[in-house]
Amino acid sequence: MIRHTKSASRFAASSNGTPDYTARAAGGVLVAVLACALSVGGFSPADAKTKAPAKVKPEAASPADAGGGKPLLAATFGDWGAYTTMSGKTKVCYALGQPKERLPNGLKRDPAFLFISRRTAEGVKNEISFGMGFDLKEGTTVGTAEVGSAKVDLVAKGPNAWVKNPAEETTLLDAMKKGSRLVVKAASKKNNVTSDSYSLNGLAQAWEKVLKDCP
Repeated sequence: MIRHTKSASRFAASSNGTPDYTARAAGGVLVAVLACALSVGGFSPADAKTKAPAKVKPEAASPADAGGGKPLLAATFGDWGAYTTMSGKTKVCYALGQPKERLPNGLKRDPAFLFISRRTAEGVKNEISFGMGFDLKEGTTVGTAEVGSAKVDLVAKGPNAWVKNPAEETTLLDAMKKGSRLVVKAASKKNNVTSDSYSLNGLAQAWEKVLKDCP
C-alpha cells in the first residue's frame, strides 16, 4: 500500500478548505482533446504496432501538424504508445494505453484511456490521468488505482480522474513500470461501480521514449 505522505500539493485550497482542482480540470481539457482525436482516428495501441513498430524510426512530422495539437505517434511498445503533441506553445509528451477488460459487461460508456504525460515547460513531469469514458461521481475520493500491493486514491472532474495525492504519482508510475496489470475502480454519477484493467506490457519502454522526447 502506498502511504499518503504530507507534501505540498500543486493545487491550492479553496475558500472552504477543500482542494481546488482547477489546474487539473484544465489538464482534463487536454486529456479530452487527445482522447477525442485518438477515438476519431480509431486508435488502439495494439493496432498501432503495424503502423509504427518500436524499432522503426517514424517519419518526421511537419511543423503544421506539430503546431496544430495533433497527436503524433512516435513509437509503440507492447500495449502502449508514445506520443507527442503541442498544447499552445507547450510541447506535451505522453504514454497512452487502453484497458483490456472493462466491467461490468454491457455498461454503455465511451472508450477509456490512460495518459502519463510530461509538460516540462510547465513543470509537469509525470502526471497520470484517466479518461474514464463517463461522468464520474465527484467528491473527495472517487475510486482507486492498484498495481499489485501499490494502491492510490483518485479524484475526479467530469469524465477524468487523477491521483489524489500528486506526491504519489512517481511511486505509482514506478510500480506500473515493474508490474503487469493496473486495475482502476471508480463510481459514475449514476452510482455504477466500474473496473478497468490495463495491461502494462511495454509501458516501461514507452515511458523511456517519452523521457527522450521531453527531457
